[in-house]
Amino acid sequence: MQKTRILFLCTGNSCRSQMAEGWARFLKNDTIEPYSAGTEIHGMNLHAVSVMKEAGVDITSQHSKNVGEIMSIDFDVIITVCDNARENCPFFPGKAKRIHAGFQDPPRLAEAFDDPEQKLDCYRKVRDEIRDFIAGLPERLRNA
Repeated sequence: MQKTRILFLCTGNSCRSQMAEGWARFLKNDTIEPYSAGTEIHGMNLHAVSVMKEAGVDITSQHSKNVGEIMSIDFDVIITVCDNARENCPFFPGKAKRIHAGFQDPPRLAEAFDDPEQKLDCYRKVRDEIRDFIAGLPERLRNA
């Protein structure tokens, strides 16, 4: 069975899209070939790496990349995980289905707190929302 090639696209490819790629590898490695990229490169968010590790998912081998680096891949689905990426998603040749699954920005949510643990809770909340979304793939795509 051929795996579904999915690109998780965000602005900086530092947090949400990296979490989505990590969860897809962890939960759906038998059915999904996941990739992530950004419309810009911001580097890996260390808090995202940390909370994913807490959940048993190691994303340290992933790296932040610009969407231009993977334009030659024939994706089946492109999932934008933030509004900015949806609005600025570049053209991909081919048959890729595009869907939007927006998640809140953990760094922005964390700005409201001074306590380091409360800041991490913002990342955990979004991490778990992304996990729940990924758990429904690729079946969820049929209804999108």
